[in-house]
Amino acid sequence: MLLVLIIPFFILLTNSGNLESEQSFCPFKMLTGFPCPGCGITKSLVYLYEGDLLKSIAFHLFGPVVLVLAFYFLIKLSLELYYKKPFFANTFNKKKWTYIFVALLIVYHTTRIIFFIKDNSFDAILKESIWR
Repeated sequence: MLLVLIIPFFILLTNSGNLESEQSFCPFKMLTGFPCPGCGITKSLVYLYEGDLLKSIAFHLFGPVVLVLAFYFLIKLSLELYYKKPFFANTFNKKKWTYIFVALLIVYHTTRIIFFIKDNSFDAILKESIWR
């Protein structure tokens, strides 16, 4: 979880100003030209660190959610290590939360793919892949 918080911070520090147009390192996007369900979360976190919530949400709706959950689990793990006993043991261990999250991610990603296809030509999609 700590890497989820640190990597976007280092990208923010070394950002050359063209983060929006830089090529993704996602293997799925490199092969297909289409974004995977997680594409954009790192850029979303970078813009969230800059304080630009709207741009963060534009890159990935779940970016702010990932940030909150990462801090939650970091604090939870720290408390469990310090007190040597589990806290909030059943908070996220329920199947209901998993099903809700997966359903939301499927709906969000399907919507994203539809708009991606609508907004990009075949050549533009191909340019996003390694087959250009």
